[in-house]
Amino acid sequence: MIPEEIVRSPSWYESSARNRISGLLDADTFREILGPAERVMSPHLELFDLPPAFDDGVIVGRGQLDGKPVAVIAQEGQFMGGTFAEVSGAKIVGLLRAVAAAAGTPNGVSAVLLLLDTGGVRLQEANAGELAVSETVRALIDVRAAGVPVIALVGGRAGAFGGGGIVTACCSHVVISEQGRISVTGPEVIETNKGAEEFDSRDRALVWRVTGGRSRVLLGGADSYVKGDVASFRAAAARSRNAAPPFTLETMAAEQERLEKRLSSYGDCRDTPEIWARAGLSDPTSVPDIDDDAFLALLSEREIKHDAR
Repeated sequence: MIPEEIVRSPSWYESSARNRISGLLDADTFREILGPAERVMSPHLELFDLPPAFDDGVIVGRGQLDGKPVAVIAQEGQFMGGTFAEVSGAKIVGLLRAVAAAAGTPNGVSAVLLLLDTGGVRLQEANAGELAVSETVRALIDVRAAGVPVIALVGGRAGAFGGGGIVTACCSHVVISEQGRISVTGPEVIETNKGAEEFDSRDRALVWRVTGGRSRVLLGGADSYVKGDVASFRAAAARSRNAAPPFTLETMAAEQERLEKRLSSYGDCRDTPEIWARAGLSDPTSVPDIDDDAFLALLSEREIKHDAR
């Protein structure tokens, strides 16, 4: 029988994008822009005999988190893998541009919450999807340059792959759960191009060891690790909004130095247990198997901190 406290705590992984927003923000504060009633849908999917969605798998709008205004972008990973495409991309970019333009005014927001749940570019709209990713990165950088932090929240079924992995790396702060995954290249793509001996996409333990939340936070690809419930993501989003680094050349130089050091230290490792052993973890093979409380204690004991993005 499932403990009552778990029943009452919605899972981020299991929740829809709309339910994540509902649990993340203060009650009854979210105001959606271009919602399903507007029926702004992809004009391309019908050509492939694929059903569209009235919101094209992306929800954008404004609300409040602990009484402070925030902008929200949430991808629905269960529609077309939460992919970037013409309409979904335009919604994301449009909101980011509006945030940058309003920064420092009474209509500004304290942060952008980016709920990533994506396999990358929608193959049926490949050119438009690639443009959407590049425009999202440019708009995101403009938001950060305007002094508004962008907080990525990753813990959904699709993870943050492809263009989503690139977008994640551009954010001010990344919050991830064990279920979350981040990578520029997906396991199936690696296997297709390099073979199963290089990366077996059917080996789920391998996929999570390499791309999963625990590896990402230990290596600095994510900044905060949380349990997989909506309440934990909400608390982390509120905390990280005030902890995001300034977007300066000094910040970028420090990040480049950190990445160069990481590559030098671990670039020849074939699997994550080798990395954890080299990093000095006493029992590197246990990292995927311990529970969240034990892993959070491990992070605390090691005082794992990474230079700001």
